[in-house]
Parts: sequence; structure tokens; C-alpha cells
Amino acid sequence: MGKGRGNKTGKGSGGRQPLQEGPAEGGGWKGVRAWVAGIASAVLIAAIGVVFTTWFTSRGTDAIDRISGAPPVTIGHVAIHYDERDIVLREPVTDPEERGILLGRAAADKRAALLNRHHGSVTDWMNATVVLVGNRDGLRIVDLKPRILVRKPRSDGAFLQANTAGVTDTVELLADLDRPVPRFTTSEDLDVSYFSKKQIDLKRDERITLSISIKGKKAYYEFDLLATVLADDRPEQVVINGPDGAPFRLTGEADAFRSVYAEAPLGGWAPVPAAKVCVMFPKTKGC
Repeated sequence: MGKGRGNKTGKGSGGRQPLQEGPAEGGGWKGVRAWVAGIASAVLIAAIGVVFTTWFTSRGTDAIDRISGAPPVTIGHVAIHYDERDIVLREPVTDPEERGILLGRAAADKRAALLNRHHGSVTDWMNATVVLVGNRDGLRIVDLKPRILVRKPRSDGAFLQANTAGVTDTVELLADLDRPVPRFTTSEDLDVSYFSKKQIDLKRDERITLSISIKGKKAYYEFDLLATVLADDRPEQVVINGPDGAPFRLTGEADAFRSVYAEAPLGGWAPVPAAKVCVMFPKTKGC
């Protein structure tokens, strides 16, 4: 019986494995779908690349600059023209080391640091040069004005007289800090704001040089320049400070000073004799 059952089983199966239906056919369709999806993805990625390249070329750099916080204009250079101009300090120089710098032939950086510590400024008017560089593909400077940060009585600590009195150069923009609302004008029309009639257009890496003259005789002023820039129809404000990163300084000339020096031919400044001080400033105490 065991043998018969064995033969019967062999005949029924025929020694062949049952057919595999379904899985092989399903795997084929999956391959086709994967191939189609790969082609579609490649086309989509290529299209996105073209769109991104076009966008980045036209607007992408500006967008990245905005996201990174980069200003619409870069301050390329700021200079104040001190040549042949008298300088006034708010406080007398009494420290022995500082007096050595003032009276001797000190290095330029030490002398500049001394003047900065004592809030040195030119008197009555100042000339400055500001270079602005475009940092967007297209922008417009729609306004620029002095912004007064500090207003105090005129400085009278020390008067440092230059060798010769300079003559003001021809400048493009003028401003008067003594006015209730200081603004830049031109010599042709002192009553009309320059930027109410004209704006300045810049492209990326394009430069504009502004020659400005600012006067102030009634007080001591610390101020910066506030530029309003329109980029992509969005106004942004950029603050322009002096060459050392500190605010600009300007003072009206006082009637008398607590100490008076004259620029020495070999460098530094030398004290002016009392008799000559009384001639220069008759209201000085003791004259």
C-alpha cells in the first residue's frame, strides 16, 4: 500500500512544480512604472533647474542679499577734509602723555585717537566725500539727510589753529545743521531739498561719489547721514557714519577758548602766547 500511494502521488504531480502566476506579471508592471517615474522626475528636475537658473540670474542674487541682511548700498569710502582747517576740542588736554602727543611729532594714528577722545571737530563748516556702491541689480536713493544725534553748546576746550585758512571747494550738496529740519540742497536753490527734485539710480557694483558741505555755527553737533533707498519697491534705510565709524562732529566757533595752540612747522601744535590769544579771541578770560 505504501508503494501504490507513492506511485499515485508521482503520477498526479508529474514531477513538475506548480506555475507561479501573478508575481512575475506584477513585477514587470512595477518596473515599467519605475522607469516612467524616473523619466518624469528627470524632466521635472530639469524644468526646475531652468526655472531656478532664470530666477537666480534675474532676481536670485537680490533675494539672497536681502535674506542675509546685506544693505542695498555699501559704503565704499567716507572722508572728511581736514586740510588747513582749524580744529576744536571739547576739553583741554591735561594728561601728560596726551600733551606729549599733542605737542610732539606723534604718529598719525595716535594723534587721530587723541582728537577722537576729545571729540575734536572742525569749526563752522565741513567738507566730506561719501562713496556709495550699489548692492542690488537696481535701486534708487530717494533721500539723504543729516540726522542730529547730539546738540550741545559750542566746544571751547582747546583751539588748534592750522597754518593757513583753507578755502571751501565747490561741492554738490549743502546742508545747514542750524535749520529746524536740516536737509541737503544745492547752491543754486538753498530753499529746496535736492532729493525732492532728483534721485540717484544705481545698479549692482555701480558707484556714486557725493561731495557734501555741512555747516553749523550755533552749537556742537554729532550727526550721521541717513539714506533712504528704494530696492524692489521696498524702502530701506542706511546709516552713514564718519571715517572712524563714529558720528560726524561739527562745532560753531566759540568766542573764547580755555587753551589755544598753533600748528608747528615741524609737526604737532605749540601753545600760543597769552598776548596773541587776546588778539585772536578778545573775550578770553584775563584779556
